[in-house]
Amino acid sequence: MTDLSQNGDPQEISEFYPRQEEYVGGERPGPPPGPEAGPSRRPRLVVHAGLFLATVVTTILAGAIQQGVNPFETPGLIYKGIPFSFTLLFILGAHEMGHYLISRWHRLDCSLPYFLPAPPFPFIVGTFGAFIRIRSPIQDKRALLDVGCSGPLVGVAVSVPVLIIGLKLSTIKVMPPGSGGLILGEPLLFQLINWLVIGSLPVDHHVLLHPVAFAGWIGLLVTTLNLLPVGQLDGGHVAYALFPDHHRKISLACLGVLVVFGVVTWAGWLFWALLLVFLGFRHPPPAHYWISLDRRRKILGMITIIVFLLTFTPTPFVIE
Repeated sequence: MTDLSQNGDPQEISEFYPRQEEYVGGERPGPPPGPEAGPSRRPRLVVHAGLFLATVVTTILAGAIQQGVNPFETPGLIYKGIPFSFTLLFILGAHEMGHYLISRWHRLDCSLPYFLPAPPFPFIVGTFGAFIRIRSPIQDKRALLDVGCSGPLVGVAVSVPVLIIGLKLSTIKVMPPGSGGLILGEPLLFQLINWLVIGSLPVDHHVLLHPVAFAGWIGLLVTTLNLLPVGQLDGGHVAYALFPDHHRKISLACLGVLVVFGVVTWAGWLFWALLLVFLGFRHPPPAHYWISLDRRRKILGMITIIVFLLTFTPTPFVIE
């Protein structure tokens, strides 16, 4: 997730729980200083490293708990959480580095990724995600689209091979209806990969995801949440770059769909709709708003929309 900030006072935006902030136009900045340049920036590296190490710990604990390990009773088995932890952090890191590298390519002043640890219980993945800070204004719709779509596209490109490997490591178990447990929703992309790797299964056969596969599934969820075309989420940036005159209508329509899904399929969408209403769905124009997208970027934007549709599921979780 990217955080576009104003007046050099960036706000935090995480992958899972994003906070939006408007930015204002200005003159195109010169080449940004490196992430370690200047004495004021060196202490930030300690913050980056500290948060990352803390997130490593919390995600390892979360992965171990998923495997039935009690960290207090059997601390020697905590290592079982490493496959989930390292895979998830790899996906989140790839997503953020996509934003970071494209931001630097556009000569934007941005931070290295901040990882956000979370208690492994009740947050079963052990992290709230990650974010970067962009301190300088984005100049035109071309840069806006590049920055908005880079993270999700890189993240999903990494999630696909991770899912393939994880599904090969997963097991298949016969489970009659009503057996209980946590049932994960299956986006179209997941269904396709599952069919290619495992094939069709009888109704009473279920795939018990390996921790690597579960991390890949989380990667798809992160992608679809960030690509919701609302406000200044990644998907909101892409929607504004492609359809600047219709961005508000698209945001309102998406909120309406989330409310419907929240009532009909998964109540969690109501939380997201409420959160996005609180954050706002307005998107200010870039400084040089009159510069239009070229054909290549229009195609890239359409690909990003397709990725959103392929990774979205009306019911991410079902507890039976």
